Amino acid sequence: MSAPPYARDYQLMLCHTCGQVCQDFEHRCPRCDAVVHARKPNSLARTWAFLLASLIFYIPANLLPVMHTSIFGSASENTIMSGVVEFWKHGSWDIALLIFIASVVVPCSKFLVLGTLLVTCQRRSLWAQRERAKLYRFIELIGYWSMLDVLVVALVAALVQFRALSSIDPRMGILFFGLVVVLTMLAAMSFDPRLIWDAEVEDV
Repeated sequence: MSAPPYARDYQLMLCHTCGQVCQDFEHRCPRCDAVVHARKPNSLARTWAFLLASLIFYIPANLLPVMHTSIFGSASENTIMSGVVEFWKHGSWDIALLIFIASVVVPCSKFLVLGTLLVTCQRRSLWAQRERAKLYRFIELIGYWSMLDVLVVALVAALVQFRALSSIDPRMGILFFGLVVVLTMLAAMSFDPRLIWDAEVEDV
């Protein structure tokens, strides 16, 4: 069974801005006037930069406190993991689980998947191309839920303020975690998933 033709076989390119199909000799999209490229410019380098920056910020995001809690005169500062433990001990296992998934499982999954995609694309690997493409779509999907941790802390802080003699205030760690979320989303947006299939074309 022969492989299906590629857009490049018909001298066609897709505009990254509006999705218009353009001829390869057109340097600008006839619909939105954006610059047209066969692939996202410097996709791998930009994705590596955003990914490494997010990994660096993930360290203080976990080491620095994300919230300051004062309940009935007892004050404490919690990091992400200590906050998870604190909520779990007080019976709020649903909030604890939500924060753990949003703060640990999701970011680590994005680090692992994006790193795998970058390494395999740089090595022009033909390994599990369809599965790698599905992983990229999965990363795009969970990216929309990455701010859950920040939203949960904000929501809990707002709810606790209504209770007498109790307060929760955000701390510096939540800022670093917000930066991690933004940088991983930019990394996913910078990666061009068509690079996964370029090795197949070159191998032919």
